[in-house]
Amino acid sequence: MRHALHREPELGLDLPLSQAKVLAALDGLPLEITLGKALSSVTAVLRGGRPGPAVLLRGDMDALPVHEESGVGFASEIPGTMHACGHDLHTSAVVGAAHLLASRRAELAGDVVFMFQPGEEGQRGAKIMIDEGVLDAAGERVIAAYAVHVASTMLPLGVVATRPGTILAASDSVTVTVHGKGGHGSSPHLAVDPVPALCEMVTALQTMVTRTADAFDPAVLTVGSIHAGSAFNVIPASGTFRATVRTFSPATHQKIQAAVRRVVHGIADAHGVRVEIDYQANYPVTVNDRSEAAFALSTVRSILGEQRVFEAPQPVAGAEDFSFVLEQVPGAYLMVGAVPPGTDPATAPMNHAAQAIFDDRAVPEAAVVLASLAATRLASAAAS
Repeated sequence: MRHALHREPELGLDLPLSQAKVLAALDGLPLEITLGKALSSVTAVLRGGRPGPAVLLRGDMDALPVHEESGVGFASEIPGTMHACGHDLHTSAVVGAAHLLASRRAELAGDVVFMFQPGEEGQRGAKIMIDEGVLDAAGERVIAAYAVHVASTMLPLGVVATRPGTILAASDSVTVTVHGKGGHGSSPHLAVDPVPALCEMVTALQTMVTRTADAFDPAVLTVGSIHAGSAFNVIPASGTFRATVRTFSPATHQKIQAAVRRVVHGIADAHGVRVEIDYQANYPVTVNDRSEAAFALSTVRSILGEQRVFEAPQPVAGAEDFSFVLEQVPGAYLMVGAVPPGTDPATAPMNHAAQAIFDDRAVPEAAVVLASLAATRLASAAAS
């Protein structure tokens, strides 16, 4: 299934091919299935053989607009689109967990909701699924939620990592457009040049971050796109840059957003240009419930052994829309190493890279972890 998904990656919220593959893979299992209305999601509920609450397992399905250069035999057949983040493994792992749990349905003290989600890569698919009722799909609000994310770098194959508290950053996007007055490059005094103002904003924002965020509650601001003009001797009428902002706490998130606006407007006023700021708060901080993270570490330790579990000492600056789920219910987000043996995790291509490679063996590992978390959490709820 992982190879089939990888060959036909899809972007955004509309994933008809991926949805069809999930439905085919779940066919024959005793599941109550609901399809999304605003997106091509799949919500499947497994009713346990014994009464109890419900827990949720999430698998994201969307790919990235990346032209694949991995060299694998099942590479993308869709030009310019690739499962460069490993969501094909996540979806396959949740399908695997559904099969494992269905085979032990009589033992389950409660229900399991399987959340197959489009639009994780920037379209807030999780939030849409929440609005459509995924957290209450079993008839009552789930008491816990779990998700895994494979890593093509950092973690050796089969090693599982998580931590209590913040595990991933909040992600914002900023587009700044500076409007001046165009003119000839030989006579800048007759124009209002937006380029110096735009460049000063880019450098000033870097200093602002170091002077606004606590060193122990950091922020990252990276300008990834900058554009102004089309000729060497023409002063353009406007220029634009785009940036991503990552923060690790709600307090710093608010401080940085306010500071970005203050710096940009101040420089614009100093240069006599007009500025427009489109500041989008995309994903909130991903925060693991402390007791659920401890439970997840203990559960994984019991099934994989001490050497395969790693309590991360600090968060990662990536972002996740599973954060919307964890804002609503307690749960844990875990990383699973998928670096092929013989490849140095420290130098392997990162998730989102065109050369990223994920080992197939991470799929059954992740499926077992997810199924174990669901079954054990329901058992603990029944015993309490």
